[in-house]
Amino acid sequence: MSALALSLGLALSPMSAMAAETASSAPAAQPMPSLAPMLEKVMPSVVSINVEGSTTVNTPRMGRNFQQFFGDDSPFCQDGSPFQSSPFCQGGMPGGPDGGQQQKFMALGSGVIIDAAKGYVVTNNHVVDNATTIKVQLGDGRKFDAKVVGKDPRSDLALIQIQSPKNLTAIKLADSDALRVGDYTVAIGNPFGLGETVTSGIVSALGRSGLNAENYENFIQTDAAINRGNSGGALVNLNGELIGINTAILAPDGGNIGIGFAIPSNMVKNLTAQMVEFGQVRRGELGILGTELNSELAKAMKVDAQRGAFVSQVMPNSSAAKAGIKAGDVITSLNGKAISSFAALRAEVGSMPIGSKVSLGLLRDGKPVTVTLELQQSSQNQVDSSTVFSGIEGAEMSNKGKDQGVTINNVKANSPAARIGLKKGDVIIGANQQPVKNIAELRKILDSKPSVLALNIQRGDTSLYLLMQ
Repeated sequence: MSALALSLGLALSPMSAMAAETASSAPAAQPMPSLAPMLEKVMPSVVSINVEGSTTVNTPRMGRNFQQFFGDDSPFCQDGSPFQSSPFCQGGMPGGPDGGQQQKFMALGSGVIIDAAKGYVVTNNHVVDNATTIKVQLGDGRKFDAKVVGKDPRSDLALIQIQSPKNLTAIKLADSDALRVGDYTVAIGNPFGLGETVTSGIVSALGRSGLNAENYENFIQTDAAINRGNSGGALVNLNGELIGINTAILAPDGGNIGIGFAIPSNMVKNLTAQMVEFGQVRRGELGILGTELNSELAKAMKVDAQRGAFVSQVMPNSSAAKAGIKAGDVITSLNGKAISSFAALRAEVGSMPIGSKVSLGLLRDGKPVTVTLELQQSSQNQVDSSTVFSGIEGAEMSNKGKDQGVTINNVKANSPAARIGLKKGDVIIGANQQPVKNIAELRKILDSKPSVLALNIQRGDTSLYLLMQ
């Protein structure tokens, strides 16, 4: 029996040797494609931000001027009226001087370290707005106090600084102008306070705007899942470089539907540099008013172009006027970069400091023209209403004397401003029961995004209110 066993063993030996040889000659298993190596380098740069603060909630009584319009029997407050649920019909109006109480709040968001040595973290303005205490938590669990260095509500960016920073990791910024639709994206943030979370997608579109007509918008659109708490987080490419700061989502029902928006890294770089230097953004301007160039406008103006920024007005003595730009010109490029729309031009110029020298490519009477100019300081003395509040678009305004209100210089026919009843020569002296001495004060009220706007108008010897929702 032993011999049989041995013989069986001998008979099996060549087979065992063959199996061993086959195993040793098999190729080694290849590692599966993964984002993990890139994320290991990037995630230490993305932080969670915890904010405590307070804001004023106004619940004033209606003034007598409003009671005659918004009493119980007023047609403005009947069933079906768009003003029925407004504060006016509920006995008060936001922003009034008669009431208001401090309400504390807590908020969560994300941020990205862009300078490890100095502890600079970029995030969204709406994450840290009205904050009294800011805490930054790193992925390794360490927590730091932070302070605001600069904020810019018009772009929704803010720069904060970690106090006594130690052993931080900064992210590398990519050139967002090199992005193409279809490039892969990875979003990193702190959604719903869950902690660091990673999602992926692609660049769905570039140069998106229109979320807020008053802001400077040139968003990257992505389908990488972005949710509440992701605000201020990183959108990176497959090299782990920052291409954008996650800012907003289109969410009809409050959840993610694959349409997210991020502020491009080049815009982040330009604006945060100004925040470091000045503590705020000091924008330059061209001194023009304009609109988007579409096929209908191009046909009407006999312009051989489908995309660009149409110049409707050039301000006297502005940089644009001195450079020879004329109403009817179409701006097609800025410093060699194609301009797809007036919103894109506005966002690009709005991220450049005063004194920047720019080269503009134009189409004039069908012929290409190039002009160079230096961005001037934003005067804030005369602006088109589309840069102040979309609801009064079509009204051209300027400051009246010294702190005497805002004069309506012109109203375009069939514009939103015309439809609410604004007329040339009107003077805005108040809004939502707050006095308005100049455009800056009007802009401050409108930046609070009131659900209803009541303009106090001086028309000749008559004072009246114009309402919109």
